[in-house]
Order: sequence, then structure tokens, then C-alpha cells
Amino acid sequence: MEPKAYKISVAIPAEYKDELMDAVNGSMQQIYPGYDRVFSIARTEGTWRSLEGSDPFIGKAGEVSVEEELRIDFAVKAEDLKAVVRAIRSVHPYEEPAIDILPMMMWKDLIDP
Repeated sequence: MEPKAYKISVAIPAEYKDELMDAVNGSMQQIYPGYDRVFSIARTEGTWRSLEGSDPFIGKAGEVSVEEELRIDFAVKAEDLKAVVRAIRSVHPYEEPAIDILPMMMWKDLIDP
């Protein structure tokens, strides 16, 4: 059975939070009837080492970077997945943003025929 929905988690610098949420919200159908802009936000710390040839938004190639970020989680309908990923990429400042995409089941799928 193909998933009807996905959970997306994306790490982003805090100053891009509203821009990301606006872009995502505008690129998808609402998954929770009667609500929009449904996101969960948590503070997190990202770490990476940019390799030679990269063009990092933060830090320098060859050095380890550690930055405070926000992790924004939300649900998206399967048919909107590509549009949402494009929306994230259009506003995310990182060359290679961390975007996790996990298949999920909606609770209504368990109780509604």
C-alpha cells in the first residue's frame, strides 16, 4: 500500500523559519481539515564539515561547523510531496539542506473505513 501522507523534517536557521513555513503552506493542500500552517518546531544543533568544492552558507570548506537551528516537522499529502520539496529548496539557504521524508499513516486511516 502506497503511503497517503509523509512526515517531513527540515533543519533551518531560525531567521528563515517564517519564509519556509509560508512557502510550504502555499505549496500544499491542507492535510488537517479546518487548519493550515500546522508545524512543530524544535531547537536543535546541526553539525557538518563542508568538503572541498562545496559552497557552504555557514562555515568554511574543510572545517567543522556547529550551528543552532530549528527543526520544523509537518505532514504532507503524497500528491503534494514534490511541490513541497521544491518549495523548501526555493527558500532554504543551505547548499544541501537536511530534509527527512518519512512515510506516515494518518490516525483517521485507522478508524475510518
